[in-house]
Amino acid sequence: MNSRAFTTSLILAALAVAMIWSYIDSRETELQSDYGNQTPVVVAKEDIGELEIIDDRKVQLINIPSKFQMPGHFKRVEDLYNTIASVPIKKGEQITVPRVTYPGSQSGLSRQISIGKRALSIQVTEGQAVSRLLKPGDRVDILALVDYAAGKKEKIKVKTVLQDVLVLSTGLYITNSVPIINLKNDREERPIKLNNYTNYNTVTLELTPFEVQKMVFIISAGNGIYLSLRNNDDKSVERISATRLYDVLGEDAVEAKIYFGNQLEQEAKRTGAGVR
Repeated sequence: MNSRAFTTSLILAALAVAMIWSYIDSRETELQSDYGNQTPVVVAKEDIGELEIIDDRKVQLINIPSKFQMPGHFKRVEDLYNTIASVPIKKGEQITVPRVTYPGSQSGLSRQISIGKRALSIQVTEGQAVSRLLKPGDRVDILALVDYAAGKKEKIKVKTVLQDVLVLSTGLYITNSVPIINLKNDREERPIKLNNYTNYNTVTLELTPFEVQKMVFIISAGNGIYLSLRNNDDKSVERISATRLYDVLGEDAVEAKIYFGNQLEQEAKRTGAGVR
Protein backbone atom coordinates (compact mmCIF):
# COMPACT_ATOMS: atom_id res chain seq x y z
CA MET A 1 0.00 0.00 0.00
CA ASN A 2 2.71 2.44 0.96
CA SER A 3 4.70 1.46 -2.11
CA ARG A 4 1.71 2.07 -4.40
CA ALA A 5 1.00 5.45 -2.80
CA PHE A 6 4.63 6.44 -3.13
CA THR A 7 4.67 5.42 -6.80
CA THR A 8 1.47 7.37 -7.42
CA SER A 9 2.97 10.44 -5.74
CA LEU A 10 6.07 10.22 -7.92
CA ILE A 11 3.96 9.96 -11.04
CA LEU A 12 1.85 12.95 -10.04
CA ALA A 13 4.99 14.96 -9.15
CA ALA A 14 6.56 14.11 -12.50
CA LEU A 15 3.39 15.17 -14.30
CA ALA A 16 3.33 18.42 -12.34
CA VAL A 17 6.97 19.15 -13.19
CA ALA A 18 6.34 18.32 -16.84
CA MET A 19 3.32 20.64 -16.90
CA ILE A 20 5.32 23.44 -15.24
CA TRP A 21 8.18 23.05 -17.69
CA SER A 22 5.73 22.95 -20.55
CA TYR A 23 4.12 26.16 -19.27
CA ILE A 24 7.49 27.88 -18.80
CA ASP A 25 8.61 26.79 -22.28
CA SER A 26 5.42 28.05 -23.86
CA ARG A 27 5.68 31.36 -21.97
CA GLU A 28 9.31 31.72 -23.00
CA THR A 29 8.37 31.06 -26.61
CA GLU A 30 5.53 33.57 -26.31
CA LEU A 31 7.79 36.20 -24.74
CA GLN A 32 10.46 35.65 -27.38
CA SER A 33 7.81 36.06 -30.04
CA ASP A 34 6.60 39.31 -28.44
CA TYR A 35 9.94 40.85 -27.39
CA GLY A 36 12.61 39.01 -29.40
CA ASN A 37 15.61 36.95 -28.39
CA GLN A 38 17.96 38.15 -25.69
CA THR A 39 21.23 39.55 -27.05
CA PRO A 40 24.10 41.45 -25.38
CA VAL A 41 24.21 45.23 -25.09
CA VAL A 42 26.69 47.52 -23.33
CA VAL A 43 25.34 49.44 -20.33
CA ALA A 44 26.94 51.77 -17.79
CA LYS A 45 28.26 49.94 -14.74
CA GLU A 46 28.30 53.24 -12.82
CA ASP A 47 27.27 56.85 -13.35
CA ILE A 48 29.41 58.38 -16.10
CA GLY A 49 29.75 62.16 -16.09
CA GLU A 50 29.75 64.40 -19.11
CA LEU A 51 33.19 64.53 -20.81
CA GLU A 52 34.53 61.52 -18.87
CA ILE A 53 36.65 58.96 -20.67
CA ILE A 54 34.93 55.56 -20.95
CA ASP A 55 36.86 52.36 -20.21
CA ASP A 56 36.10 48.76 -19.17
CA ARG A 57 35.74 49.76 -15.51
CA LYS A 58 32.67 51.86 -16.27
CA VAL A 59 30.70 49.56 -18.62
CA GLN A 60 29.49 45.97 -18.78
CA LEU A 61 27.57 43.56 -21.06
CA ILE A 62 24.08 42.37 -20.18
CA ASN A 63 21.50 40.39 -22.16
CA ILE A 64 18.13 41.96 -22.87
CA PRO A 65 15.33 41.26 -25.36
CA SER A 66 15.89 42.85 -28.75
CA LYS A 67 12.68 44.90 -28.45
CA PHE A 68 14.19 46.86 -25.55
CA GLN A 69 17.53 47.56 -27.24
CA MET A 70 18.09 51.22 -28.04
CA PRO A 71 18.96 52.27 -31.61
CA GLY A 72 22.72 52.66 -32.00
CA HIS A 73 23.56 50.45 -29.02
CA PHE A 74 26.95 48.79 -28.65
CA LYS A 75 27.36 45.00 -28.58
CA ARG A 76 31.02 44.91 -27.47
CA VAL A 77 32.78 46.69 -24.62
CA GLU A 78 35.92 47.01 -26.77
CA ASP A 79 34.10 49.35 -29.16
CA LEU A 80 33.90 51.98 -26.41
CA TYR A 81 37.52 52.02 -25.28
CA ASN A 82 38.94 55.58 -25.12
CA THR A 83 35.71 57.19 -26.21
CA ILE A 84 34.27 60.11 -24.24
CA ALA A 85 30.76 60.61 -22.87
CA SER A 86 29.23 63.59 -24.64
CA VAL A 87 26.31 63.63 -22.14
CA PRO A 88 25.85 62.28 -18.60
CA ILE A 89 25.01 58.55 -18.57
CA LYS A 90 23.29 56.96 -15.56
CA LYS A 91 24.13 53.54 -14.12
CA GLY A 92 22.28 50.79 -16.01
CA GLU A 93 21.53 52.93 -19.08
CA GLN A 94 22.43 51.60 -22.51
CA ILE A 95 25.32 53.40 -24.18
CA THR A 96 24.48 54.46 -27.72
CA VAL A 97 26.39 56.13 -30.54
CA PRO A 98 24.93 59.67 -29.99
CA ARG A 99 26.10 59.56 -26.37
CA VAL A 100 29.82 59.23 -27.10
CA THR A 101 32.48 61.24 -28.90
CA TYR A 102 35.47 59.93 -30.81
CA PRO A 103 38.46 62.32 -30.63
CA GLY A 104 40.04 62.81 -34.01
CA SER A 105 40.43 65.08 -37.02
CA GLN A 106 36.67 65.51 -37.40
CA SER A 107 36.42 66.97 -33.90
CA GLY A 108 39.56 69.10 -34.03
CA LEU A 109 39.78 72.86 -33.61
CA SER A 110 39.82 73.68 -37.33
CA ARG A 111 36.29 72.28 -37.64
CA GLN A 112 35.07 74.78 -35.05
CA ILE A 113 36.29 77.94 -36.82
CA SER A 114 33.67 79.85 -38.81
CA ILE A 115 34.38 80.42 -42.48
CA GLY A 116 36.16 83.76 -42.89
CA LYS A 117 37.44 83.76 -39.31
CA ARG A 118 40.80 82.79 -37.79
CA ALA A 119 41.93 81.27 -34.49
CA LEU A 120 44.51 83.07 -32.37
CA SER A 121 45.87 81.83 -29.03
CA ILE A 122 46.93 84.27 -26.34
CA GLN A 123 48.70 83.63 -23.06
CA VAL A 124 46.69 84.52 -19.99
CA THR A 125 47.01 84.51 -16.24
CA GLU A 126 44.28 83.93 -13.68
CA GLY A 127 43.79 87.68 -13.33
CA GLN A 128 43.48 88.20 -17.08
CA ALA A 129 41.04 85.35 -17.78
CA VAL A 130 38.28 85.72 -15.16
CA SER A 131 40.07 83.43 -12.68
CA ARG A 132 40.34 80.82 -15.48
CA LEU A 133 36.59 80.23 -15.30
CA LEU A 134 36.23 80.71 -19.05
CA LYS A 135 34.93 77.77 -21.08
CA PRO A 136 34.83 77.07 -24.82
CA GLY A 137 31.74 78.72 -26.26
CA ASP A 138 31.90 81.72 -23.90
CA ARG A 139 32.05 85.20 -25.35
CA VAL A 140 34.34 87.95 -24.09
CA ASP A 141 35.37 91.56 -24.58
CA ILE A 142 39.09 92.29 -24.90
CA LEU A 143 40.64 95.25 -23.08
CA ALA A 144 44.16 96.51 -23.63
CA LEU A 145 46.51 98.91 -21.90
CA VAL A 146 47.70 101.47 -24.44
CA ASP A 147 50.94 103.27 -23.58
CA TYR A 148 52.14 105.58 -26.35
CA ALA A 149 54.02 108.08 -24.15
CA ALA A 150 56.87 106.02 -22.67
CA GLY A 151 55.12 105.25 -19.38
CA LYS A 152 53.75 108.69 -18.57
CA LYS A 153 50.74 107.85 -16.43
CA GLU A 154 48.65 110.81 -17.59
CA LYS A 155 48.90 109.52 -21.17
CA ILE A 156 48.20 105.80 -20.58
CA LYS A 157 44.76 104.60 -21.66
CA VAL A 158 42.68 101.47 -21.16
CA LYS A 159 40.70 100.65 -24.28
CA THR A 160 38.09 98.01 -25.11
CA VAL A 161 39.56 96.98 -28.45
CA LEU A 162 37.23 94.08 -29.35
CA GLN A 163 33.74 93.06 -28.24
CA ASP A 164 31.67 89.85 -28.36
CA VAL A 165 34.58 87.54 -29.22
CA LEU A 166 33.99 83.78 -29.24
CA VAL A 167 36.25 81.60 -27.07
CA LEU A 168 37.17 78.53 -29.16
CA SER A 169 39.27 76.77 -26.56
CA THR A 170 40.79 77.14 -23.13
CA GLY A 171 44.11 75.35 -23.09
CA LEU A 172 43.44 71.96 -24.72
CA TYR A 173 39.70 72.01 -24.08
CA ILE A 174 38.02 72.61 -27.45
CA THR A 175 34.43 73.52 -28.27
CA ASN A 176 32.43 70.36 -29.11
CA SER A 177 35.56 68.24 -28.80
CA VAL A 178 37.40 66.73 -25.88
CA PRO A 179 40.96 65.56 -26.41
CA ILE A 180 42.26 62.87 -24.07
CA ILE A 181 44.53 64.29 -21.40
CA ASN A 182 46.04 62.41 -18.49
CA LEU A 183 47.47 63.61 -15.21
CA LYS A 184 50.18 61.37 -13.79
CA ASN A 185 50.99 60.96 -10.15
CA ASP A 186 53.23 58.49 -8.35
CA ARG A 187 50.74 55.62 -8.47
CA GLU A 188 48.39 55.96 -11.41
CA GLU A 189 47.37 57.77 -14.55
CA ARG A 190 43.91 59.24 -14.41
CA PRO A 191 41.82 61.21 -16.93
CA ILE A 192 41.00 64.87 -16.39
CA LYS A 193 37.33 65.83 -16.15
CA LEU A 194 37.39 68.49 -18.83
CA ASN A 195 34.06 70.08 -17.91
CA ASN A 196 35.79 71.70 -14.90
CA TYR A 197 39.26 71.93 -16.44
CA THR A 198 40.94 75.19 -15.36
CA ASN A 199 44.61 74.25 -15.53
CA TYR A 200 45.37 76.25 -18.67
CA ASN A 201 47.59 79.18 -19.62
CA THR A 202 46.25 80.00 -23.08
CA VAL A 203 42.91 80.96 -24.54
CA THR A 204 42.13 80.61 -28.25
CA LEU A 205 39.80 83.21 -29.77
CA GLU A 206 37.87 83.36 -33.04
CA LEU A 207 38.69 86.62 -34.85
CA THR A 208 38.53 88.20 -38.27
CA PRO A 209 41.91 88.45 -40.09
CA PHE A 210 42.09 92.18 -39.31
CA GLU A 211 41.29 91.57 -35.64
CA VAL A 212 44.11 89.02 -35.55
CA GLN A 213 46.50 91.75 -36.73
CA LYS A 214 45.23 94.11 -34.04
CA MET A 215 45.73 91.50 -31.35
CA VAL A 216 49.24 90.62 -32.51
CA PHE A 217 50.14 94.31 -32.40
CA ILE A 218 48.70 94.72 -28.89
CA ILE A 219 50.40 91.58 -27.60
CA SER A 220 53.76 92.51 -29.13
CA ALA A 221 53.59 95.93 -27.48
CA GLY A 222 53.68 94.07 -24.18
CA ASN A 223 51.32 96.32 -22.22
CA GLY A 224 48.89 93.60 -21.17
CA ILE A 225 45.41 92.49 -22.21
CA TYR A 226 42.36 91.45 -20.18
CA LEU A 227 39.32 89.33 -21.03
CA SER A 228 35.93 90.42 -19.73
CA LEU A 229 33.22 87.71 -19.73
CA ARG A 230 29.83 88.66 -21.14
CA ASN A 231 26.44 86.97 -21.47
CA ASN A 232 26.29 84.79 -24.60
CA ASP A 233 22.90 86.22 -25.54
CA ASP A 234 24.15 89.81 -25.33
CA LYS A 235 25.18 90.76 -28.87
CA SER A 236 25.26 94.52 -28.35
CA VAL A 237 28.40 96.44 -29.29
CA GLU A 238 28.85 99.50 -27.08
CA ARG A 239 30.58 102.72 -28.06
CA ILE A 240 33.12 102.91 -25.24
CA SER A 241 35.70 105.67 -25.06
CA ALA A 242 39.12 104.93 -23.62
CA THR A 243 39.68 105.42 -19.90
CA ARG A 244 42.53 107.69 -18.75
CA LEU A 245 43.92 108.53 -15.34
CA TYR A 246 41.78 111.67 -15.20
CA ASP A 247 38.61 109.61 -15.85
CA VAL A 248 39.47 107.39 -12.90
CA LEU A 249 40.17 110.34 -10.59
CA GLY A 250 36.94 112.14 -11.48
CA GLU A 251 36.62 115.33 -9.41
CA ASP A 252 40.22 114.94 -8.22
CA ALA A 253 41.49 115.16 -11.81
CA VAL A 254 42.23 118.89 -11.44
CA GLU A 255 44.78 118.18 -8.71
CA ALA A 256 46.47 115.58 -10.91
CA LYS A 257 46.56 117.95 -13.90
CA ILE A 258 48.22 120.62 -11.77
CA TYR A 259 50.76 118.06 -10.51
CA PHE A 260 51.65 116.79 -13.98
CA GLY A 261 51.68 120.38 -15.29
CA ASN A 262 54.27 121.33 -12.67
CA GLN A 263 56.34 118.26 -13.59
CA LEU A 264 56.30 119.27 -17.27
CA GLU A 265 57.32 122.80 -16.36
CA GLN A 266 60.23 121.55 -14.24
CA GLU A 267 61.30 119.18 -17.01
CA ALA A 268 61.22 122.04 -19.50
CA LYS A 269 63.37 124.20 -17.23
CA ARG A 270 65.92 121.40 -16.77
CA THR A 271 66.05 120.82 -20.50
CA GLY A 272 66.41 124.52 -21.19
CA ALA A 273 69.20 124.86 -18.61
CA GLY A 274 71.04 121.96 -20.18
CA VAL A 275 70.92 123.67 -23.60
CA ARG A 276 72.41 126.87 -22.27
